Amino acid sequence: MNKDARDKVASLDFWSSAVEPEPLEGGITNTNFIVNDRGRRYVVRVGDDIPLHGVMRFNEIAAAHAAHAAGLSPEIVHQADGVFVMRFIEGRTLSEEDVRQPTNLERIVPLIRACHTEIPQYLKGPMLVFWPFHVCRSYILTAREGNSRMMDSLAHFAAMNAELEKAIGKIKVVFGHNDLLAANFMDDGQRLWLLDWDYAGFNTGLFDLAGLSSNNELAPDQEDWVLEAYYQRPVTDSQRRRLAAMKCVSLLRETLWSIVSEIHSTLAFDYENYTQKNLTRLEQAYEAFQQMD
Repeated sequence: MNKDARDKVASLDFWSSAVEPEPLEGGITNTNFIVNDRGRRYVVRVGDDIPLHGVMRFNEIAAAHAAHAAGLSPEIVHQADGVFVMRFIEGRTLSEEDVRQPTNLERIVPLIRACHTEIPQYLKGPMLVFWPFHVCRSYILTAREGNSRMMDSLAHFAAMNAELEKAIGKIKVVFGHNDLLAANFMDDGQRLWLLDWDYAGFNTGLFDLAGLSSNNELAPDQEDWVLEAYYQRPVTDSQRRRLAAMKCVSLLRETLWSIVSEIHSTLAFDYENYTQKNLTRLEQAYEAFQQMD
């Protein structure tokens, strides 16, 4: 546990009494705690800007405030330098298997559509663009500068990224979450919440749909259902191909994120294993995409 982070949380002037922050496991970008303050529970996130990953806390906090206003995310009740405090929600985060359940997909797709269309109504001030192809190019440069153990694969990743950007073509810009891992959905027994806005920004909605599929290994028939439910019209072969391309982009970005984190992150997490997990999925997705030509 990061003692400095814990002490920083305990010293916040928000608390009405002395508190003992308890570490909340599972974060792979931030350090998180649960705090009980006279019977009221909160989740506290500690993290500075991470320019390496395009994570800027002003953007994350603005997105989280807007997401709460849109009814999608817990309320932020206090913020300080590198720290913000959210109301605790009793519930459990989803697993990949949970996401694949049809009853959950029926709840997830409207949540994604609301993220894309409703959050912008509550955004104030400057916000970031999350263009995944730029993100991948930046990661490749960073990995090369850091003499990554994956150096021999970087040229291949760069060529793949360029091919996929061309395949996507024109887009409609929405406000995306851009990190739809299973653990970023929480079920409180009544509804789903969307958590963690580190990578939020303007993007194509297709990236979130692709991330939902690639991160949770949706079956082809489930992908068709997601496309039809999101776009509210029958799915076409062109949509299937663009989704297949963006799935590759999502997995390429996740793989490169992990490769760069292997070099630079100080969190206790097995990034090499995470790299391999996503690289295996990327290779499978890219082969499937190429077979669609």
